Amino acid sequence: MSIWKPYLILCRVYISLFAASSSATGFFLFSYHRTFDVLVTAASVFLLACGASALNQYQERDVDAKMERTRRRPLPSGAVTQAQALFLAAALLLSGQSLLFASGGAQASALGLAALLWYNGVYTYLKRTTAFASLPGALVGIIPPAIGWVSAGGALTDGRLIAICCIFFLWQVPHFWLLILDHGDEYERAGLPSLTRLMRKPQIARITYVWIVAATIASFALPLYRSVRSPLVFWAFIPLGIWLIWSERSLTTKQSLLPSSSTLFRKINIYLFLLMSLLSVDNIVSHTL
Repeated sequence: MSIWKPYLILCRVYISLFAASSSATGFFLFSYHRTFDVLVTAASVFLLACGASALNQYQERDVDAKMERTRRRPLPSGAVTQAQALFLAAALLLSGQSLLFASGGAQASALGLAALLWYNGVYTYLKRTTAFASLPGALVGIIPPAIGWVSAGGALTDGRLIAICCIFFLWQVPHFWLLILDHGDEYERAGLPSLTRLMRKPQIARITYVWIVAATIASFALPLYRSVRSPLVFWAFIPLGIWLIWSERSLTTKQSLLPSSSTLFRKINIYLFLLMSLLSVDNIVSHTL
């Protein structure tokens, strides 16, 4: 395991699995019965996400070496050479794109390429120039469910997909800003623009909480776009949303009492994973009843 660990870190496996799961959710929302196809689509997105992560860490190796949170990553620590990281990134991206083109077609493949260009091109550049890079960067989060949707045969202009993509966009921003609460000072020392230069941490925390509440409430509107059809599944959103809003309320406390972002980060991920599961179950139930 120790031999493979640096490469797994380069791939950010957990984040990549999350991207793959969101593509599977998009697929299930349009077509629930093609189990093999949804697995192939999810595998394609997983490979692309792993490759984009490895390429991103190559691009940011100089900055990572300056921050306590990231200086032990494979490239700054020397566990992996630059050539090895680039080869891994290229192999993963090529295999992911090829598999996605073969299984999902040209449109899905184009979306995968768009995600790569936006994340490793636009967003990675903006992180060095503006403290608000997370806002355009959050657009990356809407692409995996769109890939799943079009791979299943859906249209990008479908209102159901647009509603789901809006939810994923809203959820991306709190993920970024929770990291700022714990590591904003490190970003500043590494020469990156940080929200902590523009706002105090309690202000950032309260704004982050507003995004979380907005994203939670927006999920309640999904039935209006026919993204949720089972009343049972919809009503399950209510206690789940109340739990998240209540459990994240510590973001509104004074600076000295602000919690570590790691716990709040996990709760957001748990909520989003359960939301994706409920959406997938909803489509299965609605087609079997």
